[in-house]
Amino acid sequence: MKTYTVIDDCVLGGLSAPCFAKLLPEEIELVQESKIQVSFLKGETLTKQGAFASSVLYVVAGLVRQYVIGDANRNFNLRIIRSGEFIGLSAAFSKHTYDYSTIALQDTLVCLIEKDAISGLIKSNGSFGYGLINRVFENDSSMYDTIRSVMYKQMHGRLADVLLYLDTIHYNDESIFGLLSRTEIADFAGLSMESTVKLLKEYERDGLIKLINKDIKILQRDALIEISKRG
Repeated sequence: MKTYTVIDDCVLGGLSAPCFAKLLPEEIELVQESKIQVSFLKGETLTKQGAFASSVLYVVAGLVRQYVIGDANRNFNLRIIRSGEFIGLSAAFSKHTYDYSTIALQDTLVCLIEKDAISGLIKSNGSFGYGLINRVFENDSSMYDTIRSVMYKQMHGRLADVLLYLDTIHYNDESIFGLLSRTEIADFAGLSMESTVKLLKEYERDGLIKLINKDIKILQRDALIEISKRG
């Protein structure tokens, strides 16, 4: 059985989210008393969809895949969460369970902050609350774009969107494609694994990408953008 590792408590000054800079000394002390730093190994679950949400998570270092579980246990990947981003912010707004699951793509360092502490700061510190609300709106906007792509685009456009999105994400100067299986890439586009593999080979034959084992190199970004636009 996998278990996460609790390590030395996180230092608030090391948390890079701009909203933390808005806290007063007494508010910083409150957060210090309500948090703990946890190390998750690659492949471990950080949050589970439907589980009780007791904490808001702040990713200090690492990469995390965010997904929802649908019918017949079919997953749909929403986005990649990077360092400096939050997980489970809705828990601070009276949401008692996590809306999605998250899993570590790399060994990941996370600061767990009690949701009641975050909720209290939102109510008492307008600047801090405004910063978190902006984060929520940014995430919602990104999710709406994902939904539009899956609902209104054909398979070629959906996979082009996914490749363009994933190509922007790097960790320690490495491409993220090497961290994802073909099934996980398919789950970003709402496609079957078989259709995804077929389209990737088609894109390679057309000279748009290069497949190197698990890795994918984008050769013609403009062409993929055009495919995305055509849908």
